[in-house]
Amino acid sequence: QVQLVESGGGLVQPGGSLRISCEASGRRFSIYDMGWYRQAPGKERELVARVSSSGSVNYEDSVQGRFTISGDFVKHTVYLQMNSLKPEDTAVYYCHAQDASGHHWGQGTQVTVSS
Repeated sequence: QVQLVESGGGLVQPGGSLRISCEASGRRFSIYDMGWYRQAPGKERELVARVSSSGSVNYEDSVQGRFTISGDFVKHTVYLQMNSLKPEDTAVYYCHAQDASGHHWGQGTQVTVSS
């Protein structure tokens, strides 16, 4: 089984920056895709950004140009650098990993953008 542990969430003012991290442990050797999803109150969970072990990257349209995802598939970690944060970025951010056995999720880390 794969375990994912997120860190780095918190409160930040609009226009500020935050970096969240996720590290995989357990049977992590076959992970080939890692990323971040988020869920705001009353909304469905949505993909924010993902990166594959081959280097392909995808971003949700509203974060393109503001967020940067990076993944280290040797250390099995994934980072999300979030710049120019907006109140609408407020959500619980979940780390996601995919391997041969399926999908794995972290517990989530709260990101709140507010003055």
